[in-house]
Amino acid sequence: MQSSKENQAILLLEDGTVFHGKAAGKIGTTTGEICFNTGMTGYQEIFTDPSYFGQILVATNAHIGNYGTRQADTESDHIKISGFVCKNFTNDYSRPLADQAIQDYFEGEELVAIYDVDTREIVRHIRDKGAMNAIISSEILDIEKLKEMLSRVPSMEGLELASKVSTDEPYFVGDANAPLKVAVYDLGVKNNILKCLADRGCYLRVYPAKAPYKEVKAWEADGYFISNGPGDPAAMDYAVQNVREIIKDNKPVFGICLGHQILALANGISTFKMHHGHRGINHPVINKLTGKCEITSQNHGFGVDGDKLEEKFEGIEVTHVNLNDESVEGLRMKASPAFSVQYHPESNPGPHDSRYLFDEFVNLIRSNKEAVSQ
Repeated sequence: MQSSKENQAILLLEDGTVFHGKAAGKIGTTTGEICFNTGMTGYQEIFTDPSYFGQILVATNAHIGNYGTRQADTESDHIKISGFVCKNFTNDYSRPLADQAIQDYFEGEELVAIYDVDTREIVRHIRDKGAMNAIISSEILDIEKLKEMLSRVPSMEGLELASKVSTDEPYFVGDANAPLKVAVYDLGVKNNILKCLADRGCYLRVYPAKAPYKEVKAWEADGYFISNGPGDPAAMDYAVQNVREIIKDNKPVFGICLGHQILALANGISTFKMHHGHRGINHPVINKLTGKCEITSQNHGFGVDGDKLEEKFEGIEVTHVNLNDESVEGLRMKASPAFSVQYHPESNPGPHDSRYLFDEFVNLIRSNKEAVSQ
């Protein structure tokens, strides 16, 4: 049935492809790079993941909203996606733990969304043509006007976005009497990453993305965590320089996602913009050190250049590889206590196969402290 004019919405892609659907959330207009996530659950955690800042998200799962929303499930203070696309937008829910229906949640967060579109066709289009900018509008139905607005949206490539989602001031997480101190560079960190570290006996001080290393070093942390986040890592010279200085001081370093890319850049390894990225909770990764496979949660549109990496950089070992496309999923420095992974071991949402990496980081910090004290 044709929707009424009051709730019509349009999704326009950068290449001119148009999809007509119905409006959800706030009535308005929004832009961003369109991407898709294949996860079957965890939509609220995905909405609030700062790594999605500046992106319009397409959900491949057919039903969104059917279990409502819950404040405790958020991964940051607010929704971070710039727009949302789904097939079935279900406002009724029956989960006893839920706080709110999804439409009320979207309205409160002022998120513009479109539903009742063919998400399979949209995903196939992105997989074929690659990531591109898009615009959603439920207030402007003039295609030519939307095209003109979309033409002014910058490409994700070259954008520095981490500082836009980072904390403004340092703050503490965990028990002040915990045995280990970890400084966190917040490039867009998720709440559950901080929880995974705090649960393992780490007292965290979370710093803004652009905090100078000299300032962070003064806290005398036992280890450093470089977080996930949005944007192009190649546009983050400040973060690359900070990590280089940490490495020079021979302090333990663990990077996740964007933090993985920053560690690579700090070692002279280049990064690149992927065709359409990895976003989902079922990506197979092999741990080359153990030979075991992990099912992982992923969200990234940039990657580390793996072309003859170990031949070009003798001080680097590739520890994890994606079994779908053989992309680099993990790195380790041979002469320094530093390692990183491209995926999300905190797994909110997703399987818990990779949470051992937090234990490895904690053990690395402890062994480094012991070596220094001897």
